Amino acid sequence: MKRIVSFSLVLVLAVLSIAAQGAKEDGTEERTLTVYAYDSFYSEWGPGPELIPLFEEKTGIKVDLIGAGDANEMLSRVILEGDGCPADVVIGITDDMAYKAYDANLFEPFESPLLENIDEHLFFDPEHRLIPFDYGVFSFVIDSESGTRVPESLMDLTDPYYKDKVVLIDPRTSSVGLGLLMWTYNVLGDDYLSWWEGMKDNMLTMADGWSTAYGLFTEGEAPLVISYTTSPVYHVLNGEGTRYQAVIFDEGHQETIEAMGIMKNSRHKDEARQFMEFILTDGQADIAILNSMYPVNNATELPDAYQWAPKPEKLYKTDTNVVEFGLDDMMDDWIEVMTK
Repeated sequence: MKRIVSFSLVLVLAVLSIAAQGAKEDGTEERTLTVYAYDSFYSEWGPGPELIPLFEEKTGIKVDLIGAGDANEMLSRVILEGDGCPADVVIGITDDMAYKAYDANLFEPFESPLLENIDEHLFFDPEHRLIPFDYGVFSFVIDSESGTRVPESLMDLTDPYYKDKVVLIDPRTSSVGLGLLMWTYNVLGDDYLSWWEGMKDNMLTMADGWSTAYGLFTEGEAPLVISYTTSPVYHVLNGEGTRYQAVIFDEGHQETIEAMGIMKNSRHKDEARQFMEFILTDGQADIAILNSMYPVNNATELPDAYQWAPKPEKLYKTDTNVVEFGLDDMMDDWIEVMTK
């Protein structure tokens, strides 16, 4: 009886050992990665669905890509989940919200040699917990076939001529809306609220996010929308011509930088590093084109369509101190102006 039990035990252990070896060899258990992504990366028209299969084929690492909402919503979710967050990598944290990530202390530094290929002015985290992967510049985009007069400044948009001609985005729910709020503050200083007061009659609507706003614009509901200088590139690349054009103001524009980071509690840090380095190399052109942004890797070759993405001579960068210590007051003042 003991010999039968012993033989059975040996047989069971042998089967378990073979199964464990098989799991290790085919990578189904050890070579996995969970990535939280913001909507623009995760959506069917974003770079995620195209890049993830390429990364999986190149590395053998299986990726579970999870859409976590707008950039602000995603970061809020990560902070709420804390050490229990299942993500290994989070992609799409903007520079204006980075201080929240620092305060949560959830990301670890990543000193990749590929950082040498990124221009110094794009780094906003000196500890490299958040690594830039693309960047853009906010601007208003105009439908050149609408016959609408091209505005020459932010304050020009408050002219009654533009009544119901502009689609704006709510800074409480969208990183683009927040970028516009910071842009008006950087250009107009303490008078920034006068711009928003003047736009109450001129805006067609206040959308909750970029996708909704830009959809209204391309559907012809309004001839102007807050977006990016790079937005026209998408239309040129898709054979739609140069109808939609970015408007450049001499007073300057607000820059925005998008970053990614490795969670401290990740159990797949080697895979996470491989993913981030893939994004900084093979993925750069696709991310730039599909996100309608600029790549951070200065060795990336871009199509000729980028000539329709004008670069303003004057750029405003996010002032972390203003965002961290003054944003709540700014937002309260903004709400008071927009709701009275």
